[in-house]
Amino acid sequence: MDIAQLQAYGYFALVLFLVIGLYGYIYHLYTKRKDADGVDYEKYSNMALHDDIDDTPVLSKSDDKEK
Repeated sequence: MDIAQLQAYGYFALVLFLVIGLYGYIYHLYTKRKDADGVDYEKYSNMALHDDIDDTPVLSKSDDKEK
């Protein structure tokens, strides 16, 4: 087994690991979104698109704090 064949196997293993990791991360995000306590990451992705001063905020917070 020469070095080129070893590099090809390593490259294939790395790409396979990264693809499985990406799909696992996407699955994790969408299952957490379905939970009641999960965060909706799609709202946060719209912050880059809707960043005018007149746009509504992603999370609205009141200015007065109750003590």
